Amino acid sequence: MRKFLIAVLLSSLFLTCGYRHHEKFHIDAVTNASRHNTLGTEYLLERCYYAAIQEFKIAISLNPNTQASAVYYNNLGEVYMKLGFPKEAQDCFERALSLYGLNFSYYKNLAECYKQMRMQQKMISKYKVSKNPLDKVMLGLLYIESGEKRMGIMTLDEFCVSEPDLILTHGVRNYLRDLTKN
Repeated sequence: MRKFLIAVLLSSLFLTCGYRHHEKFHIDAVTNASRHNTLGTEYLLERCYYAAIQEFKIAISLNPNTQASAVYYNNLGEVYMKLGFPKEAQDCFERALSLYGLNFSYYKNLAECYKQMRMQQKMISKYKVSKNPLDKVMLGLLYIESGEKRMGIMTLDEFCVSEPDLILTHGVRNYLRDLTKN
């Protein structure tokens, strides 16, 4: 009888508890990269620069060579600029531009970086001979950063006239509007 009660008790346990399927976890590098970028920006706001750098580097390693990683490179460059490491920031901003060349803030960040390293004149010479129309944006910003405001405005305006339909042109126009108000 005792064995029978134990058997009934055990069988009722199996019947009432049911079988539970284990959850399946999907590893998605793109989503994880975005999460690490978000963590990096939170650390940046809290002025935890080392942690921010590590999170941006993780984001880049999880999702390299995409338009999204251009954002991660730009964020990493901004941290390096805050810390006073413009050489490291230069590499980040240049990579951001190579991955997505239509974000005006990337150009502004790179121009500021060149100014910090006192490379404006050298880079003006480089961008002057370039045939790439997007390089006119960098050239105009470098003129402005080196104190040649009039030449910079003319170069940026020339870019706006020659490339009116680019997403980047809207940012350049807004920048020119703000610059000429002051």
